[in-house]
Amino acid sequence: MKAKILTLALAAAAAMSAPAFAQIEGNIAIGSNYVFRGISQTGDGPAVSGGFDVATESGLYGGVWASSVDFSDDTTLEMDFYAGYGWEAGGFGFDTGVIYYAYPDSPDGQNFVEIYGDLSRSFGPVAWDIDIAYSPEFYGEIGEGLYVSTGAAIELGPVSLDARVGASRFDDLPAADYEDYQIGVSGTVFENVGWDLRYFKASDGGDDGFFVTFSQSFGG
Repeated sequence: MKAKILTLALAAAAAMSAPAFAQIEGNIAIGSNYVFRGISQTGDGPAVSGGFDVATESGLYGGVWASSVDFSDDTTLEMDFYAGYGWEAGGFGFDTGVIYYAYPDSPDGQNFVEIYGDLSRSFGPVAWDIDIAYSPEFYGEIGEGLYVSTGAAIELGPVSLDARVGASRFDDLPAADYEDYQIGVSGTVFENVGWDLRYFKASDGGDDGFFVTFSQSFGG
């Protein structure tokens, strides 16, 4: 369950000004944890992930991303398939699309679909965005799910600082509603290897802690 909306919106916007009809970019990463909306997907253990994105000049994009997971059952793999459209107007960035979360070796009822939208804008050195994701049948077949998050990032020399807050709401299971928070610092080493150190916390006594991720992109 990867939060990738802002990244894809920026990639799609960049593709609109690229001379080639389509850009293909891959990515690989290894992290000390895999956290989705404030909840560890690996039992606070390490994760290996990677994927491919295709973005066109028109703003259309699609891709696939996969990660190791550990749900304390037979589930060991997550695969995300997504497609969307990103564009710019009036100084704002817009992005909308759909993502399918699949768990090939999981028990029944874990796969689900989300429709998402994103609005973003830069204010000098500060980049801001707000995301909304809706699922008609969320993970575990618990009914409708809605996730809203907002955050900002600022570049300070060789590093970038960011902070984010999100809220998860479930129509048929309001007792499961919660908020999540994160703050991170990221940069690059060896010219093309990204690093990200992040603190996360979920409300109501949920998961919290630090984790680090190293990643590399290729192609594009």
